[in-house]
Amino acid sequence: MLLGKAKAATGAVGVLAVGFVAVIVLGTYAASGAPAAAGNQLALSSRSVPAAYQAPIEQWGALCPELSPPLLAAQLYQESGFKPTAKSPVGAQGMAQFMPDTWAGYGRDGSGDGKADPWDPLDAIASAATFDCALARFVAKVPGDLQSNMLAAYNAGPDAVTRYQGIPPYKETQGYVRSIKSLAQSFTAPVAGSSLALSAQSAGAIYYAQRTLGTPYLWGGNGWASQDGRFDCSGLTQAAYASVGIELPRVANDQWNSGPHPSRDQLRPGDLVFFATDQSDPRSIDHVGIYVGGGSMINAPHTGAVIRYDSIDRAKYFGATRVTPDGAVALPTRNADGDIASGGQGTGRE
Repeated sequence: MLLGKAKAATGAVGVLAVGFVAVIVLGTYAASGAPAAAGNQLALSSRSVPAAYQAPIEQWGALCPELSPPLLAAQLYQESGFKPTAKSPVGAQGMAQFMPDTWAGYGRDGSGDGKADPWDPLDAIASAATFDCALARFVAKVPGDLQSNMLAAYNAGPDAVTRYQGIPPYKETQGYVRSIKSLAQSFTAPVAGSSLALSAQSAGAIYYAQRTLGTPYLWGGNGWASQDGRFDCSGLTQAAYASVGIELPRVANDQWNSGPHPSRDQLRPGDLVFFATDQSDPRSIDHVGIYVGGGSMINAPHTGAVIRYDSIDRAKYFGATRVTPDGAVALPTRNADGDIASGGQGTGRE
């Protein structure tokens, strides 16, 4: 959640300007002590978030019509990767990355323990949704897509959205809106009876992976000449999709969010297939391969093995992702220490 990690003076004015409206919004939603249900909400995809956060994200993601559980999940993932102890270099705190001043105005007690704590993930989820909906109300009369305007206000401040009567002409803000909406697709459950679009790049990725069959495994391998063309599991999938112009993150559990998640019976060649130590938490993903059909994948299994075909039917099978160019581009980047790096509320300004 982009909440004031860089505190420009104009950003502070924007946040203060929304304060009165937000008080009205908060009073409305807090009257019953729980979020009001919103219609036509998209469902959260199974296993797309840690199990402990599934129910609260579904609950608070229905706080207002402009929000949805997948969108809220995408914001939380963008901000911290669902890490409750995340802290930015400028002091943004917790899973939702609130600055202390912003938390003072919008922090909510989502866990019911009598206090609002930015380090409590349930409080952070409730507060992220609360702030989203306050912004949505503030820019409600601005022309254009209401959800996009809410996201733009989140990044550039509500005053900028009002001044430009829509998404401001700031490169970062425009990218933020586009990325969050694309990333939300990875957290959205498929509608019953619908089918996922096939990947135009899948054949090329498989072709690349097939050319590596028999190559010895190397932990940390990226296929470089200095590594004798060897790979580990996520290095192989990254290189396979890079060969068709799609840049995936280096780590397997980040690759999980590079597109929507087909069910086992919806698998198609080119889908990435994932394996995890904890079937309730995508953060525990520790292996990935490229599905080739017939229940098989190409993968770089482990030290001492070679890149080969293996069955995907094993106890650790977690799920699959149909990689999309937009999904890959939308993924957040990580700092050298492994934490997700993102901008602050107000950083979309030029």
